[in-house]
Amino acid sequence: MCILTLIVLTLLSSYKEKLISSKDLKNKMTKADIVDIISSSTGLTKVETEAVVKGFLDTVIDAMKRGETIELRGFGSFKVVKRAQRVARNPKTNEEVIVPEQYVPMLKISKDFKKAVNQSNG
Repeated sequence: MCILTLIVLTLLSSYKEKLISSKDLKNKMTKADIVDIISSSTGLTKVETEAVVKGFLDTVIDAMKRGETIELRGFGSFKVVKRAQRVARNPKTNEEVIVPEQYVPMLKISKDFKKAVNQSNG
C-alpha cells in the first residue's frame, strides 16, 4: 500500500472516532477536518498543513486542466474524460434539451484502496 492510502485510512479511522464521540453526527469530512487530523498526527502547524493540502489539490487541478492523468499507486487515478453531446429532457416541461459535449474529471479508486475500505467497514 502507498503512503497516501495509509494517510487516507488513518484519516478515516480518526474521523470515525471523532464522529462517534461527537453529538453532531455528520457523514462528511471537510478540508478543515483533513487539515486538523494531519496537523495533529504529524506535528505540523495547521497553517503549514493547510498549505500542503492546498498545494496538493491545486497541483491535481492544474494537471487535469492540461488533460494529464494523475496516477497515485494504492490510491487511484485521476483523469479527464470527454462526454459526448446528448439529448436530455427537462423534467418540468418535458422539452428536449441538447447537452453539449463536456470534459469531466474522474477518479478511479485502486483495488488496494477498495479492499482497505471494505475491511474497515465490514
